Amino acid sequence: MAVVVALAFVFLVMFPVPSPVRALSSNYYDHTCPHLESIVASAVKKAMSNDKTVPAALLRMHFHDCFIRGCDASVLLNSKGKNKAEKDGPPNISLHAFYVIDEAKKALETSCPGVVSCADILALAARDAVFLSGGPKWDVPKGRKDGRISLATETRQLPAPTFNISQLQQNFAQRGLTIEDLVALSGGHTLGFSHCSSFQNRIHKFNATVDVDPTMQPSFAAKLRSVCPAHNKAKNAGSPLDSSNLVFDNAYYKLLLQGKSIFSSDQALLTTPKTKALVSKFASSQEAFEKAFVTSMIKMSSLSGGQEIRLDCRVVR
Repeated sequence: MAVVVALAFVFLVMFPVPSPVRALSSNYYDHTCPHLESIVASAVKKAMSNDKTVPAALLRMHFHDCFIRGCDASVLLNSKGKNKAEKDGPPNISLHAFYVIDEAKKALETSCPGVVSCADILALAARDAVFLSGGPKWDVPKGRKDGRISLATETRQLPAPTFNISQLQQNFAQRGLTIEDLVALSGGHTLGFSHCSSFQNRIHKFNATVDVDPTMQPSFAAKLRSVCPAHNKAKNAGSPLDSSNLVFDNAYYKLLLQGKSIFSSDQALLTTPKTKALVSKFASSQEAFEKAFVTSMIKMSSLSGGQEIRLDCRVVR
């Protein structure tokens, strides 16, 4: 969800809305691929040892997959011919670490060929990314299938960093996700980095009367403005999403209450009594945050997806 390109709000009823799957099971592969979880965890660990940004990338990849057509690994598919796939849609241009899923899939095709979906690999990799960054571990329900359709145009469904609270609530509600799910899953911003383009609306020409969003802590805003000047030309300029962006913790919520959030969509969580109360709850208790995050991740990752098992996560045959 983090590091997305700001997009105008659109009504989403024109797109297929995913629904929960009933058949998922935590022991789905116990007999057909018993070493699945260790194989995926090994691929994530190896990648993390070479690149500390991998956990944030995998978690974000899973979010972006599930919010379009459900958790069907459609975000992994390559564009083909005139069809521009999800990964080439504006909000997904900065997605990376697809190779981690490829490596896990390659190992699994050797160990238990044609058995494990790319969608399940991605769900497990996202869980491992959280756990290996110091966060909670949970049993991932499995049995997802891979989809065949991936359209860049449908990335308009993803929640934008400029969304206000009503836009966020509608976006999540269309996927059967509650206000608590919204606030808990926003905590995924504890991992990662944002490019300037996703928050420049808050630090330059905020409105007709002020240049900077007045809800931002002044010295924090000044720091962001120094990194991201009005006519920024540095391609990779930006900011970590919180002060400990390689560790899965509740710092995101603490900073949010201090006026040190990055996105408008983060600040929006303080604009209603219910969402603000949840932010305060998670800021004061890492345990409460982790419990809510796990519940919401399981719920989100159970949204329905495809119909088949792809042998190559990037290609439909």
